[in-house]
Amino acid sequence: MNLLPNYLPNGICLNVLANSVQNAIDCYDAAEGHVVLGVLTKNYPSDEAAIEDMRKYQAEIDNAVSVGLGAGDPNQSSMVVRVSKAIQPQHVNQVFTGVGASREALGQSKTIINGLVSPTGRVGFVNLATGPLSSQTPATEVAIETAIALLKDMGGSSIKFFPMKGLAHIDEYKEVARACAANDFDLEPTGGIDLENFEEIVQIAVDAGVKRIIPHVYSSIIDKATGDTRPEDVAKLYEIIKKF
Repeated sequence: MNLLPNYLPNGICLNVLANSVQNAIDCYDAAEGHVVLGVLTKNYPSDEAAIEDMRKYQAEIDNAVSVGLGAGDPNQSSMVVRVSKAIQPQHVNQVFTGVGASREALGQSKTIINGLVSPTGRVGFVNLATGPLSSQTPATEVAIETAIALLKDMGGSSIKFFPMKGLAHIDEYKEVARACAANDFDLEPTGGIDLENFEEIVQIAVDAGVKRIIPHVYSSIIDKATGDTRPEDVAKLYEIIKKF
């Protein structure tokens, strides 16, 4: 079972949500396998239910599962740790304070674990207070280089910069991308990304020299009637990332 996402040679892999196993298969095929499919722990009543269902996904999409929190919900952090330990996915979404526990639980260094940090309104600084308790306290603003070093200390793989609100924090995002490139760290831009701004957001990370990029495109490509991610939109995103 492959524990690493299937990046394109340019180091880019998509991250989109899956509403069902069939939806995951359709989106996986649309991106020719260069995607991880987000399955949210928040949607399950228990660890056992999540583990049982996610194993069905794994079997159909070559383990291209991204264990999700659910809109960055810090209260899902511990469940993500437990579920990830059981299923050993390719990708794990975590709040900043949950990264170390996730790596320890996984017991291996290959699975990609992101650490959620948030914009602050100050270029070069990010908010680390994204955990279950810390998110209820005043922001903890540190230099992006410090955040990267702390995540490396904890066994993290990438910065999840969320919520970006599309291009609302573009200057902050450019500095995050520069720092990730300078410190050989992965980047996952997340929040408010759609078919219109997607290419510009990825281009910024590519131009900065980030080696591995996993852009998250969620609600903007979900069919509101069915809850499914539209495979035709995933195909459009895939055509874009192939250009880099």
